[in-house]
Amino acid sequence: MSASLSPQHLAHYWEHGWVLVPGLFEQPELECWSQRFEDIALGRAPAAKRTLVMRDVMVAKGAVAPKSNLEAIAKLQDFENDAVLDAYNQHEGLLDCVESVLGPDLQSIHCMLINKPPGVDGRHPLHQDLVYFPFRPADAVVGTWTALQRVTRENGCLVVVPGTQRGPLLEHQNVDWEYVNAGYWGAKGAGAQLERVHIECEPGDTILFHPLILHGSGQNRTQGFRRAISCHYASTQCEKTWDEQEHDPTRWYRHLRGKPPSHAVTAHAARPGQPSYAPPKGSRRAT
Repeated sequence: MSASLSPQHLAHYWEHGWVLVPGLFEQPELECWSQRFEDIALGRAPAAKRTLVMRDVMVAKGAVAPKSNLEAIAKLQDFENDAVLDAYNQHEGLLDCVESVLGPDLQSIHCMLINKPPGVDGRHPLHQDLVYFPFRPADAVVGTWTALQRVTRENGCLVVVPGTQRGPLLEHQNVDWEYVNAGYWGAKGAGAQLERVHIECEPGDTILFHPLILHGSGQNRTQGFRRAISCHYASTQCEKTWDEQEHDPTRWYRHLRGKPPSHAVTAHAARPGQPSYAPPKGSRRAT
């Protein structure tokens, strides 16, 4: 069954930089992905090849003693080789929504399962996702973010600044917080943005968002978890403006629909707007 975005959804996306699609996924799918995270975190199943298992920085630095690995792991990243989790990336209904925005020629470029446990800081400063990717134009890239559990302001929902997708890619920096997870950069000058929207979600609700929109998330102030699964997609007809694989050989891009990639790197420029990055101590990438 097609899950293409309605004209109203598309109008909201292009005007505000994001759109919420309610109930795109069924509860059994969500439970399957959440259970897979728990199995990997607790060592009941191995992480698939190249999957990054990243500990929260407060755990890595000994500021918090987690009761179990469920409270220690901040995210699983690059799980395209995990058949269970990769079902999200290739979900036909999700791809139909993405195709509504990007057109028929699709590739997946990044995926994560984010776990925001209780007892840690876990905030993500306002940032723009395009800083992580070499693909241009920005309108040919889109992020998807699906709530695995109920997501509220209290447990750290996404917050966006509507309309900022029409602005430039800002310079990003490592923020001056006592504890911030590796790679959780903040856009310079974004802290004073006032017109924020907090997007609360029911399980299975999915947000599509533009790669230039300023967004972040707050601290989980509850005793439960806040989990979401996410993937970024780009048109295969994009231009690559720098070679990400020169800097990170674990990067992967996978053709999913339509015409195969035809882009070539047009310039070997430095990664624009990016500070230094190193995963926290104890994080591991499966081999």
